[in-house]
Amino acid sequence: MNIQEVLTTKVKEAVNSVYKVELPSVEFQPTRKDFAGDITAVIFPMLRFVKGNPVQIGEQIGQFLKDNVAEVEDFNVVKGFLNITINDSFYLNFFNGIKDVSDYGFVSAQEDNAIMVEYSSPNTNKPLHLGHVRNNLLGYSVAEIIKASGKKVYKTQIINDRGIHICKSMLAWQRFGNGETPESTGLKGDKLVGNYYVAFDKAYKEEIAAMIADGVDKKVAEKEAPLLLEAQEMLRKWEAGDEEVVSLWKKMNQWVYNGFEVSYNNLGVDFDQYYYESDTYLLGKDVVEEGLEKGVFYRKEDSSVWIDLTEEGLDEKIVLRSDGTAVYMTQDIGTAIQRVKDNPDIGGMVYTVGNEQDYHFKVLFLILKKLGFVWAEKLYHLSYGMVDLPSGKMKSREGTVVDADDLMEDMTRTAAEISEELGKLDDYSDAEKQELYKMIGLGALKYYILKVDPKKRILFNPEESVDFQGNTGPFIQYTYARIQSIIRKADFDFSQEVSNQELGQLHEKEKELLKQLEQYPVTIQLAAENFSPALIANYTYDLVKEFNSFYQNVSILGETEASKKIFRVQLAKKVGEVIQSAFSLLGIQVPERM
Repeated sequence: MNIQEVLTTKVKEAVNSVYKVELPSVEFQPTRKDFAGDITAVIFPMLRFVKGNPVQIGEQIGQFLKDNVAEVEDFNVVKGFLNITINDSFYLNFFNGIKDVSDYGFVSAQEDNAIMVEYSSPNTNKPLHLGHVRNNLLGYSVAEIIKASGKKVYKTQIINDRGIHICKSMLAWQRFGNGETPESTGLKGDKLVGNYYVAFDKAYKEEIAAMIADGVDKKVAEKEAPLLLEAQEMLRKWEAGDEEVVSLWKKMNQWVYNGFEVSYNNLGVDFDQYYYESDTYLLGKDVVEEGLEKGVFYRKEDSSVWIDLTEEGLDEKIVLRSDGTAVYMTQDIGTAIQRVKDNPDIGGMVYTVGNEQDYHFKVLFLILKKLGFVWAEKLYHLSYGMVDLPSGKMKSREGTVVDADDLMEDMTRTAAEISEELGKLDDYSDAEKQELYKMIGLGALKYYILKVDPKKRILFNPEESVDFQGNTGPFIQYTYARIQSIIRKADFDFSQEVSNQELGQLHEKEKELLKQLEQYPVTIQLAAENFSPALIANYTYDLVKEFNSFYQNVSILGETEASKKIFRVQLAKKVGEVIQSAFSLLGIQVPERM
């Protein structure tokens, strides 16, 4: 048990003993730096259950803890805050218990109630862009954090591989492509196909302009431009199974999949399962029929099927058109059910999708609950804000998006420029330098995005993210490398356990570092519960700040007392391990040298 769990039990005992009241919970926070103490119990929330003066209540609880809890050395009360000082022995015993634990903070996976995390889910008509980068980093990191918290996780994506947008790229390739392939052009397949999506839009706008010049109304021109009508006809042929259209669709989609795989590998994300919209777009119709029988849905006079959610503060939502064709909601219902059929141990799902889809997921989750699925109670929309650049918003059709591959290359280049300016890499081979630049550049990108609460919009500044000072990935990576340097220079055996008696009193910087280390398992659980990599990112920054303060104020390898020297190297080593562990949850690598 960590100290907060120990104190929670004992504070409840104290309140029961003194006031004969059962306290449901106890609120703690770190003690402010300007007061003595290590952890603070907040008295004010207790006043709902215990009547009296908060200072007096704090004094009585504090005295009970000091008399009855071996770990409590002293206390003081400031207004409604009980500041508790924990003795050194507790922290030293804690450290000796974790210093050789390789997966400290992680909980072994339980077999039941797996969680499926969906992320990426791109369209096959264009390459991944900066928005996809945030989506992938969030989804991957949340999956890793949930896994570390003790749950089985399935990482998945649904690829939007059908529809009018795909046909636009296909038609443009037929019209303007001259048989181009990724091999003949040297382009990644997703980029080649994306170029044709942009080419379609350009030609389509030219047709509209020509029609308007001939006196056609703008709205009519937009609907009746020959190129658009031809793309719509191609979609009808695809749905009818036309061999030539389906063959082209398969060929161009494969180009895109091959390109995506390169981007995913470079970004360091992976998936356990893939779903394709071409396989799922007809799912859900049978569920609608069942829902009609149960009275969940109702049919209008035109034969369309709806659900009325006005009592829940939403509106009426169509789930089947009058001609019997499905809408997106229908296939999302069917896909969710299919996933549980494929993986019967699923107990919940996380959908990593931008906040423009907030309403869609409220409706989807509510429908699945009304249909009676138990797992529908554990559905979560990991809603996130958009990523902007100093130059403004991105537009796919106009080809003004920030390409994910280009961004990763730019980040590596920026890291190289800054690293070269700083020097210190003279003994590195070119290959080692390139590997390090990529690690720093991608670490900067990932950390900059993941340290922000998912719900907030981000203004991404590449240069700012590669700063070697402040709350950045490279700053944390540099601290890890510094720790590895200390370990390499420690030319003595520092593996043995040091007794509390040998060490004597802890330096305040040692104690602060131990307190921060103790919070790692709690932080993982909180991050999993809140689906927030930002909690892990900012915990790691706080740990690194504490380590650097320790490093600047306490002699490590220069310490003359053997027991203290051993302990400090052990402490540095453990901090390094936790940095590496926490960064692995964010998908970030750490360098041995820098």
